[in-house]
Amino acid sequence: MNSPRQIIRVKDVMKTQVDLVDRGTTIAEALRQMKHIETKALIVDKRDEDDEYGIVLISDIARGVLATDRAPDRVNVYEIMSKPVITVHPDMNIRYCARLFDKFGLSRAPVTRRGHIVGIVSYTDMVLKGLVRDL
Repeated sequence: MNSPRQIIRVKDVMKTQVDLVDRGTTIAEALRQMKHIETKALIVDKRDEDDEYGIVLISDIARGVLATDRAPDRVNVYEIMSKPVITVHPDMNIRYCARLFDKFGLSRAPVTRRGHIVGIVSYTDMVLKGLVRDL
């Protein structure tokens, strides 16, 4: 007889260390500020409570700065960021989170609770910390 499948939630697999930058920060400064060695995304902070978060992926920096031969100290985060960013709730089942990622072509997303960043989750987190745990 099969036992019920355990629900694994985003909060169980997300990274809680997030690199938050201001939209006016240069790419060079943002890269220097990256505190977490495995960071593949920078979350762009809200200007105020009525604003939305943005995101800059390492791939955005590669395409928008490196490939176009632009100087990273002359490109601001706001020039290459995606905004608004799709966020997920920490209590979301990772199976639904993976479906959301697939539907919208995401590789990672900020995790928010009551409008504030509490972490970031990626496909890698869901598979290695969630799916592997089921095996």
